[in-house]
Amino acid sequence: MKKSILFLSAAVLLVAASCQSFKKGEGGLEYKIVKDAGAEKAVAGDLLSVDMMILSDRKDSLLNSTYDLGLPQIVNIAPDSLPGLYPGDYNSMFTKLGEGDSAIFRLNLDTMAAKTGQPKPEIGDKYVTFRIKVRKHFKKGELTDSALYAEVDNYFKGELENLKNAEEGKITGYVSSNKLEPKKTNSGLQYIISEEGSGDKPAVGDTVVVNYTGKLTNGTVFDTNNEELAKKHNLANPMRTYEPIRFSIGNDPVIQGWTEGLQLLNKGGKATFIIPSSLGYGDRPAGNKIPPYAPLIFDVELVDIVKAPVATDSVPSLPKAEQ
Repeated sequence: MKKSILFLSAAVLLVAASCQSFKKGEGGLEYKIVKDAGAEKAVAGDLLSVDMMILSDRKDSLLNSTYDLGLPQIVNIAPDSLPGLYPGDYNSMFTKLGEGDSAIFRLNLDTMAAKTGQPKPEIGDKYVTFRIKVRKHFKKGELTDSALYAEVDNYFKGELENLKNAEEGKITGYVSSNKLEPKKTNSGLQYIISEEGSGDKPAVGDTVVVNYTGKLTNGTVFDTNNEELAKKHNLANPMRTYEPIRFSIGNDPVIQGWTEGLQLLNKGGKATFIIPSSLGYGDRPAGNKIPPYAPLIFDVELVDIVKAPVATDSVPSLPKAEQ
């Protein structure tokens, strides 16, 4: 599904390309240089930090995007002499780019199959399109591999720190833009109860039955047990049974924000949880949708509560004395 909202910033950068025609390169490669910052271009041994969207030439064509995680991808420029590489392939695209450049490339799938001797990938009819913006150029030069990768490591630590520092602003912006007035617990969990429900609240050890939809503060839906919503957001899995999920609070592994939040609800209650990353996935990404230091938004419905069996301490009865 085309995510026009998510990728608006990328699209704006590429608007200038709309009035240009694609240039023809070797191996059936077609390309438009959207921005040439005038920097030195990458060569074999260098690494590039890039933002990249990959699209097929079919309808609803988005295949992958670094914008989902908010982190760039590191591309290693390999020597042309490596087996399987050819002029006009994926690797050669990046040798046309330097720091600050952006471009659109169309990789010919028929040429790829012919040059590599592999079956044609089932990811497009004729082309796969790459929309690329270079953030950083790491030049190999005389550096040892360890020194080069130390530069990359330090760079990524900085990128992670930027995500960490941006988290509070994402939460504040989400609350403000949606005109919410959440309550807040001591742990940092924020919640809005939209329907109170009735009966007991669940406790540790109880099994809860829950409908849910999870999304990021930018609106990206990353998981749901609602089949229609899953289809709408290109998340549908034919192997999955779309029904309420069941888990035991405190026993089955779920994020801390769920363990705490669901205990605030009565049976039948509905709520929105605003979960900081400290109660979610922390400094690590989860799948290909949830970035590090990502606050999570969950719309939940507590469908049912199955109380844990009450433990009883049974004392064996003494045998009766013979009469």
